[in-house]
Amino acid sequence: MASERAGTPLLSGLTAVALVVVVALPFAFIVLQAIFPEIGAGSFARPFSHLGAVLKSEDFGIETRNTLLLGTGVVLASSVIAVPLAGLRALYRLPGALLWDVVFLVPFMIPPYIATLGWILTLQPAGYLQQLTGVNLAEFLFSFPGIVFVMAMHSFPVVYFAASRSFATIGARFSDVSRVFGAGPGRAFWRITLPLATPALAASLLLVFAMSIEEYGTPAVLGARFGFDVLVTGIDGSLSDWPIDLPKAALLSLALIVLSLLAFALQRRIATARDFDVVGGKSPRAPARSLGVWQAPVLALFGLVAFVSTGLPLLAILATALSRTISGGLAPNNIGLLHFEAILSDTTGAMQAMANSFSLGLIAALVAGVFGIAVAYVTTRGPGRGRRVIDALAMLPNAAPGVVVALGLILLWNQPSLPITPYNTMWILVLAYVCILLPQPVRYTVAAFQQINPSLEAAARISGAGPMRTALRIWVPLIAPSVLAAMLLVFTVAARELVASLLVAPVGTDTIGTYIWRQFDQGSVGDGMAMAFLAIIATTLIPLALLGGLRRFERKA
Repeated sequence: MASERAGTPLLSGLTAVALVVVVALPFAFIVLQAIFPEIGAGSFARPFSHLGAVLKSEDFGIETRNTLLLGTGVVLASSVIAVPLAGLRALYRLPGALLWDVVFLVPFMIPPYIATLGWILTLQPAGYLQQLTGVNLAEFLFSFPGIVFVMAMHSFPVVYFAASRSFATIGARFSDVSRVFGAGPGRAFWRITLPLATPALAASLLLVFAMSIEEYGTPAVLGARFGFDVLVTGIDGSLSDWPIDLPKAALLSLALIVLSLLAFALQRRIATARDFDVVGGKSPRAPARSLGVWQAPVLALFGLVAFVSTGLPLLAILATALSRTISGGLAPNNIGLLHFEAILSDTTGAMQAMANSFSLGLIAALVAGVFGIAVAYVTTRGPGRGRRVIDALAMLPNAAPGVVVALGLILLWNQPSLPITPYNTMWILVLAYVCILLPQPVRYTVAAFQQINPSLEAAARISGAGPMRTALRIWVPLIAPSVLAAMLLVFTVAARELVASLLVAPVGTDTIGTYIWRQFDQGSVGDGMAMAFLAIIATTLIPLALLGGLRRFERKA
């Protein structure tokens, strides 16, 4: 036990140091750059001299307003789509309910920038919709409602799954009481069920808002057509357009972090303002009602949403990947495997980009998994007040989009006084992915540790087991499923990440995200969509196959 007491502070110290390097320092340099515009040259002169010019600039106000409008619009649109579907899924006997859940999960598995490219190919002038029906919706697509629609098609599953699970937990018992007193089904849902689901709805809508204000690909592609700039594209412009303006990028990043923190504070206030207890000693669940004559219209509604959110983007991506030329349209003689052959033969560097992404994703998943275990152990088993500091540092990336993390890494590792730096190497991408995705393995592993009764560890120590044997025989088997699930999530997201890869990838190095983006930008749309289709298949099937193998192993064990 003495060795364990000695080892825990050491682990806490090493974890704190690692978190400072990976998480705290990049964020600190964003703040320093915002305050001291000349810190890149090693000078602390003229503090706050850049602040007034940025705050008074017209584009700052426009970008901030557009960011708020976009986040709010996507939240509202996602709610309108997801809440009715979730209510029908949870409170009624919906045929094929599990199948619909799987189908609605697919849009969330497609990277938003890839889905956006699919929507462009479908709705642009002479796009697939116009070729098939004669309808031209390009004016709608390249507008604020169009951006909101495209982003809501990606984010509504977040609200759908949270709301449906919450509605199912609440059940129909409470609304049935109101029905006895004369309330109709709609009023009972609006006045009883929906308010009781407020915590889950607030959490999911906060996530949708955060996803929307940090999304780069959709505003960059669609917004550029009609001058709709947001904070994320403003940060990118400050870093990529000459003259490069690092202080402005840092100030815009801080504004984005403030918006995320305000949204989080609002969600906490909503969730704690009232008592939402619905689970007691008696189960609130009641048998789901029959849809009756509404079964066919409800199934048609689910099918329509599934086709629009999942089918159309995937079909557009596949059709483009199979088209020899974009101008040839959907003619049979224009269909072939030319672009897939180009990808697989690696004539354009596609296979190297895929190998880069998979290897970087695997390394990031391993590092984040080990990191997550250390943070989770320290915050649940470690002594002292330092646990809260470590937990706060591990959660800090939740408040910052990928573009902010990338900026922090650029500012930190480009300091001229550093004797060695990972910048312009593949390791800068690993650092970016780990920093952005660290909260996922931490939360998963913390939850797993909280489910382990401390008496198991005490029993192991009484039986003579040391810290290492206790860890290998008790902790590792019990937390392994949660850690592996988190690592698969990190791998999947890291392998397809775009914005940080665009900003910090070494010169001449492509990942899946940057390859697709550059092929589309250079006019090689077919190659880009072929790569996108293969990436979607690989990054969806690989985790599903590994999870299936893990479940079979658990059943045998």
